Amino acid sequence: MTIKNDTESRRLEKRLNERFVKAMATYHLIEDDDRILVGLSGGKDSLCLLELMASRAKIQHPRFSLEALHVRMENIHYETDTSYLQQFCDNLGVPLHVRTTRFEVEPSVEFTAVAQQYIDAARLRKQKQPCFLCSWMRRKEMFNLAQELDCNKIALGHHQDDLIHTALMNLTFQGRFDSMPARLKMRKMPLTIIRPLCLIQEQDIKAFAEMRNYQKQTKCCPYETDSHRTDIKRLYDEMELINPEARFSIWRALNAANKLIEE
Repeated sequence: MTIKNDTESRRLEKRLNERFVKAMATYHLIEDDDRILVGLSGGKDSLCLLELMASRAKIQHPRFSLEALHVRMENIHYETDTSYLQQFCDNLGVPLHVRTTRFEVEPSVEFTAVAQQYIDAARLRKQKQPCFLCSWMRRKEMFNLAQELDCNKIALGHHQDDLIHTALMNLTFQGRFDSMPARLKMRKMPLTIIRPLCLIQEQDIKAFAEMRNYQKQTKCCPYETDSHRTDIKRLYDEMELINPEARFSIWRALNAANKLIEE
């Protein structure tokens, strides 16, 4: 049993590294002299991302340096063990920065049936939801720190499932076919966002996290299961039951439509 587990572990590590390197080459994600800030949320995806990137940085082909950022959100009740994240980064030789921010959510609107007709529907549609605001404030902290540290790239831990789910969300709710690109060059600042896990499946990251004994968050975000993304994930699981090749069909469509690189 031990021999079998060791063999499976080696195969998993090899598969992750091969897909990581293939993503680097296919989408031109990392180049010599890059200074990269890695978003470290404390979840399995960002931990895996940082470990793969730190391992690659030691090879020095290409030559690049890493910094990590963990953003705390004051008014969202979830917790991460920053001492664990610090130790994790220390073991990889990557400097960790911890910043704290917050956001305000518009109060919910309570009204009677009679008053409904007087509510401005357009204003309600534009009301920002907690997930959007939280994500935006985190990105703002990342953009600011990246420029303070003279980084030219920001690496995020979105895997292939995330990009596929986003494409389905945009198609279903926005009437457009696109996703989070593997490489996105910002227009208003000298930064490029990269997603080096874009060719890696979530199930492999889960298995890797268990193999590495990644520590889970102390408390999960109260909003993480209350979103359209959760609904789309269930829909996508059904699609894979109908056609196990659905993943590759959607990915080929994104590539063919040039949706994975945005200059």
